[in-house]
Order: sequence, then structure tokens, then C-alpha cells
Amino acid sequence: MSPLTLARRAVAIIATALAAAVGGLPAAAQGDTLEYAVKAAYLYKFTPFVDWPAAAFAGPSSPFYVCVLGDDPFGPTLDQAVAGHQVGDHPVRVRRLQTAQDVTECHILYIGPTRGQAGEAALNRLRGAPVLTVTEASSGLSGQIVQFVVHGGHVRFTIDAAAASAAHVAISAKLLSLAAATSSEGARQ
Repeated sequence: MSPLTLARRAVAIIATALAAAVGGLPAAAQGDTLEYAVKAAYLYKFTPFVDWPAAAFAGPSSPFYVCVLGDDPFGPTLDQAVAGHQVGDHPVRVRRLQTAQDVTECHILYIGPTRGQAGEAALNRLRGAPVLTVTEASSGLSGQIVQFVVHGGHVRFTIDAAAASAAHVAISAKLLSLAAATSSEGARQ
């Protein structure tokens, strides 16, 4: 298959998964609610396209933690998106954190747009740790691996593959091809 065909298939798979994940929202869900429902689905749907080292887990069946630092814009939507799912043999759990102290126990860390110094502290604390860090474009933070952006009313994301490599998480070329923008270092094929 050509790279273009593979990319189209990956887009179709992610689009279908996202539609299924947000399809259960009530018709009244609009604006920020829908935006964060899509972002919640993305947080979980990134997992098949990212490899974490075995050392990132306390044990062979220990939980896979998706963490939210500070104010939680997702509400129950994130919990619903990950309910009953696993990453390999690891059951997915959501943790909500108020400080940067426990971020090293996360596998995915979402830092919202209002976290400022706490977000910077978390990113500094995680330098070199196998955690997929995710922020908002409006946060003004740097050093994260994934950044959510909204273009034309659609949620997209950028990826810093060099930051992923430094964190010892491997991002698939398929996911990199779906990003709105990306650096080219550190991708796995």
C-alpha cells in the first residue's frame, strides 16, 4: 500500500473512533462541551499510535494513567471515553491532579490552558520521563509533546516528535502524518 493509502486509512480509523466516542453526546452538546469531548476521545485514541517503554509501568498489568492537571474541562466525558479500555494489559484509569507532584505516575498528562506555572513545573518535572504530555495552544507552554489546536472549528493537534524521543515515547509515523504540524525527529515507522 502506498503511504497516502495508509494515511487515509489511519484518518478513517481515527475519524470513526472519534465519531463513536462522541456520538453518545446529547444533541444539546455544543461549543466547549463538544470540543472537550473530542479532545477526551483523542487522549485515549492516541494510545495505539504511541509506544511507552516497559519501565513506564509499575508492573505487567498495572494501570495506565491518563491524568488531568488542574481544572478538569472534560468532566465525566473523559471517564466515559476510557471506561473498560486497556492499553496492552494495562487497564486505563483517569487521575485528576492539582499539583505537579504526582505527574511522574502518569502515562498521558493533559495540562489545561489555565495552569501557567503549575504547567511549567509539570513539564520541567517530566523532562526525560516516559509521559505523553498534552497541552492547549492557548496555554503558552513549551516542551510538550502534543498540543491541541482548533482550526476552522475542528480540533487538531501538533506533535513535537523530538520531545517525544527525549521522553522515550515512540510516536508512529501514522499519527505524525495526521498532525496539523510536526517535527520529523523521533518517529517510529
